[in-house]
Amino acid sequence: MSDTKLREQMCLLAQSLFERGLTHGSTGNISSRTEDGGLLVSPTGTSFGRLDPARLSRFDADGRMIDGDPPTKEMPLHAAFYETRSTAGAVVHLHSCHSVALSLLPDNDTECFLPPLTPYAVMQLGKVKLLPFFVPGDPAMGEAVRGLAGKRTAVMLANHGPVVAGKTVEAACNAIEELEATARLALMLRSQPLQALDAGQINAVVTKFDVEWET
Repeated sequence: MSDTKLREQMCLLAQSLFERGLTHGSTGNISSRTEDGGLLVSPTGTSFGRLDPARLSRFDADGRMIDGDPPTKEMPLHAAFYETRSTAGAVVHLHSCHSVALSLLPDNDTECFLPPLTPYAVMQLGKVKLLPFFVPGDPAMGEAVRGLAGKRTAVMLANHGPVVAGKTVEAACNAIEELEATARLALMLRSQPLQALDAGQINAVVTKFDVEWET
């Protein structure tokens, strides 16, 4: 995809996420690999509802910023996914309400933050790792992602928001929407007896769709 078309797609997808309440104000950030191996990144302090394609931060293949406004302060998160996952072509981070709310509860499974309620959460996300709280912009967030050695496509930052890597920017946006929808389901059903996917059903999905699923 050309640089111009990628810029437009990133801004269009970001605007859609914003308009549907999946992030708010100036929260959230998005990045994508370019054809030449560089990166396009949403600038710091910008709203997903009003991103300007011409002002996205542009990095070359060596990681040098060459154009645009200063990038998001969460660059360590994005860089960590690109450095540890060879399949990462885009990274999206949101402050989505239901996933953040779920992260505040005391009995979360840190290795598998989302309960396996639907096959689509398993297919698009694998197991989501719940990371502890970090001050926004802390490079330690990137180190925590590197510590996963590329084995997770999605993480949840406690009290903060989800971060998802995908092969394309559209795939990453679809996956992070699935994460938020599953978190909403988990909250809706929290006081009810659940019939989540059992081990055999999870294995069937993992096998059919070649999902990375840490056991």
